[in-house]
Amino acid sequence: MNTQQPSRLAYYSAYAALYLIWGSTYLAIGFTVETIPPFFSGSMRFFLAGGILMAWCLLREQERPTFRGFIAAFKVAAVMLLGGYGCVVWAQQTVPSSVAALIISIEPLWFVIFDWLFFKSRKPTAAETLGVILGFGGTVFLVLDQAGYSLSLSGTHTVGMLIVLVATVNWSMGALYSRRAPVAKSSLLSTAMQMSAGGILLLAASFLAGEPARISLDAISPKSVAALAYLVLFGSLMGFTAFIWLLKVDRASRVITHTFVNPLVAIFLGWSIGGETISGPMLAAATVIIFSVILITRSHPSDA
Repeated sequence: MNTQQPSRLAYYSAYAALYLIWGSTYLAIGFTVETIPPFFSGSMRFFLAGGILMAWCLLREQERPTFRGFIAAFKVAAVMLLGGYGCVVWAQQTVPSSVAALIISIEPLWFVIFDWLFFKSRKPTAAETLGVILGFGGTVFLVLDQAGYSLSLSGTHTVGMLIVLVATVNWSMGALYSRRAPVAKSSLLSTAMQMSAGGILLLAASFLAGEPARISLDAISPKSVAALAYLVLFGSLMGFTAFIWLLKVDRASRVITHTFVNPLVAIFLGWSIGGETISGPMLAAATVIIFSVILITRSHPSDA
C-alpha cells in the first residue's frame, strides 16, 4: 500500500466511481452485447480507454512504459481482464445484469482465500470463515433458483452463471497479483498498460471465436454503441482507473467493499431501466451474500 496520503477529494471520488459507476456497468454490458459480439466489444472498450489513458500519460508524465512492465501488464490482463471481464461479458449474453452482479459480489470470498493461500496473508478469522460459508451458500442458492433448481449444462442461462462464477475467481486472483506486479510506478501508466494489454488479448479471443465474421455495422444498434461509449469513458477511464489506484493506496479489504454496493445499483437499474424482474429468492440470496461480504470486510484489521 502506498505510504503517501491521498487527498480526501481524490479518495472519496475514487470510491464514488467504484460504487456507483461500476454498479451501472453490468446493465451497460448487457446493452452492448445485444448487437456487438462480447469479446470484440470488450477489446474495443479496453483498447480505446487504454489508448486514451496512455496518450495522457505520455504527454503529462515522465515515466515511460518498459518491456518488463508490459510483460507484467499482460500477465495481469490475461487473468483479470481476459479471464475475468471476458467471462462476464460473454455470460451476459444470457445472464441478466442483476444476477451477474450478485454472483460477482462473492469476490471478497476469493480475496480472503487467495490472499491467505497464495500471497502469504494471515489465516482467515472466525468471522471471515463464517462469511465465506454464507457467501458460498447464498451464491449456490441464487444460481440454483435462477436455473430452476437444475444445473443441467444444456441450458445457456446455467452455463452463463457458472462462467460468471469462474470470472470471480480470475478477477480476484488478477487483482491481488496486480498490487505487486512490476508494471509501472505510476498508477495511471500501470492502468493504461493493463487495459491496452487486455484489449489485445480480448481481440485475440474475438478472432479465435470467429466474431469479426459475424459483425454487421447495420445490425449494431445506437443503444449498444452508447453503452460501449459509457463503458469506455466511465467504466474504464474512471471506474477501472479508480480501482487500480485504490488498490495501491488503500487496504484491499476496504477496496472490495464495492462488491456489496454494486449489486444493489445493478438490481435497481436492471429493474427500472432494463426491464429485469426481481424475485423473492433473489432478494433473499442478495441479503445473505451482502451480509457475508460485510462480515469479511469488517473483520480485516489490516491489509497490504
